[in-house]
Amino acid sequence: MESVLDMDRIALGIKQPWAELILQGVKTLEIRTRPTRVRGPIYLYTSQKLATETFATAAFERYRLVPDDMTKGMIVGSVSLVDCRPTTPEDALSACLPPELLADRYAWVLEAPKRLLLPQPVRFLSYGVWFYPYKRRSPKKA
Repeated sequence: MESVLDMDRIALGIKQPWAELILQGVKTLEIRTRPTRVRGPIYLYTSQKLATETFATAAFERYRLVPDDMTKGMIVGSVSLVDCRPTTPEDALSACLPPELLADRYAWVLEAPKRLLLPQPVRFLSYGVWFYPYKRRSPKKA
C-alpha cells in the first residue's frame, strides 16, 4: 500500500469495476483503441460513473463486487505500465473482457498494483484519458 503521493505523477482514468480489478491483480491488461508510449508508475483514477456494459455487470458478479461500495472520482492506487502491444484473443482473461471485444485494440500491460491507504481526491479534474491530478497541465512548447 502507498501512503505518500507523487505530485508529478500522471493518472489514468478508469471506470469501476476495472480499477478495483487492477488493484486486486486480476486485470493485468487495460484494453484501449490507441497505443500509448507512457511507461512507468501511473495513478489509477476512478471515474465518477460505473461501467454499465453487460460484461462489466458480469465482472461485478463474477468477482463479488458491490457497485454501491465502489470508490468513484478518486485516486485509488498506482500501477506500473510496462508495455503496449496489439491484443490477441488469448488476452481475454487478463483483460477481464470477452475475446470479441479485443479485435483491433491495444493491450496496455500493467504490473505491481499498489492500493493507496485511503483514496485521495484530485486537485485538478481529468481532461482526457491521461491527466495530472495534482498539478496544472503544462502548456505545449512550440
